[in-house]
Amino acid sequence: MAGTIEGNLAKLGITLPVPAAPVANYIAYNIVGNLLVVSGQIPFVDGKVAFTGKVGAGVSIEQGQEAARVCFINLVAQVKAACGGDLDRVKRVVRLGGFIAAGPDFTQHAVVMNGASDLAVAVFGEAGRHARTTIGVPSLPADAAVEVEGMFEIA
Repeated sequence: MAGTIEGNLAKLGITLPVPAAPVANYIAYNIVGNLLVVSGQIPFVDGKVAFTGKVGAGVSIEQGQEAARVCFINLVAQVKAACGGDLDRVKRVVRLGGFIAAGPDFTQHAVVMNGASDLAVAVFGEAGRHARTTIGVPSLPADAAVEVEGMFEIA
């Protein structure tokens, strides 16, 4: 039987992908006490990076927001794996960190990251409200336009 969070995902038309395996010497997530820390996720769709390049220079703000949304979906897939398939174990989205590949004159990083933040609230309700850091970077792995990491409180 699907739980509340799975129901929210279904209402949003979201099917979680198989979590991506780490591509270097790190683990996808780490649980310490009741905190789950998920490594940064890039906008993989069907095994390919769906949004590449720099936001504001070839990648629109709207595409950047969609990339952040896809990154959050990939985060949730990792959370589901970490929670043994039970997303209702998530008590709170504690923090999201967003990395936006952009040029030095780009200033709309927070607007791009709202793609992930808005989806966190849509999926987890009030428990999805979180602290956040969003920074611009000159490049990301695989030329991804956005990367999002997360910290979750779990039962």
